[in-house]
Amino acid sequence: MTAATVPKYSYPAILKDAARVSWQVEDLIGPHRPLDFSRPFLPEALVQAQISGLSARASLTLNHIRSYSYLHLFGLVEEFILPLVVDHAKTLGCNDIEATQAYLGFAAEESKHIRLFRQFALAFEAGFGHRCEVIGPPQAIADFVLSHSPLGVALVTLHIEWMTQQHFLESVRGQQDDLDPQFCRLLKHHWQEEAQHARLDALMVESMARSLDAGAIAAAIDDYIAITRYLDQGLKAQVQLDIASLERAIGRTFSANERDGIQRIQEKSYQNAFLIAGMTHPSFKHSVQALSAAGYAQLAALAHKFLSDD
Repeated sequence: MTAATVPKYSYPAILKDAARVSWQVEDLIGPHRPLDFSRPFLPEALVQAQISGLSARASLTLNHIRSYSYLHLFGLVEEFILPLVVDHAKTLGCNDIEATQAYLGFAAEESKHIRLFRQFALAFEAGFGHRCEVIGPPQAIADFVLSHSPLGVALVTLHIEWMTQQHFLESVRGQQDDLDPQFCRLLKHHWQEEAQHARLDALMVESMARSLDAGAIAAAIDDYIAITRYLDQGLKAQVQLDIASLERAIGRTFSANERDGIQRIQEKSYQNAFLIAGMTHPSFKHSVQALSAAGYAQLAALAHKFLSDD
């Protein structure tokens, strides 16, 4: 890794920014803060719910289903991010106490996010009135991901953190007047902490790679690609569950042609939101380029494949 190409983040600056953000789960969700199901939760750019053949009511219902699965997926990935960060903090010990403090704070916030998303699921289920199935169980997915090299998992984590930034800054922030304010508030507070996590992930990737040779870095990039392909299959499975949830909620069974059309649009929507947005984020690409030119070429090829999929 070339020092000149590494982002200039610092633990003291991250700790200073993290100290400015303070919230508890109870501040954002609970019986006294109901969700407004008369409004969309996520912007159309992220969910592509306005599909030909669906009524306005059905499109709004699909938006709510996608929003439910959106936060479930965040909670799911944070269940493998949490042990990754804790293990990395253990390797630091007291040698760099500011770094250790920053990563322990990162871990505490990730556990808070998991609890936030679980509380959201309870509030959603109470207000939506229909069962929504989601992929899992989370522990099985976490076990698969964590069976790969720490650097490979850290690259997936970095991808997810920068993806989160892009979702909020480019899609949600400018459309809050059109969305449920309670859901937007939840996303905003989650994003505020993830802004620190993205920088910490970049430093973690740099730190892990420093002690690895070219072969180990190449293996880690292969692991990142394997995990990404695994997640792609999970997203496709989630599409099937979302369509079944939509049928239950609107009391209608789609024809084979209708189902195929919804599936095609939704699979591409999930890919764009969860895979392409992270893989093509400039800061993520910067970190991969700093690791390996060959690895970056592999990443670019996979991103091109996802972009060109019908």
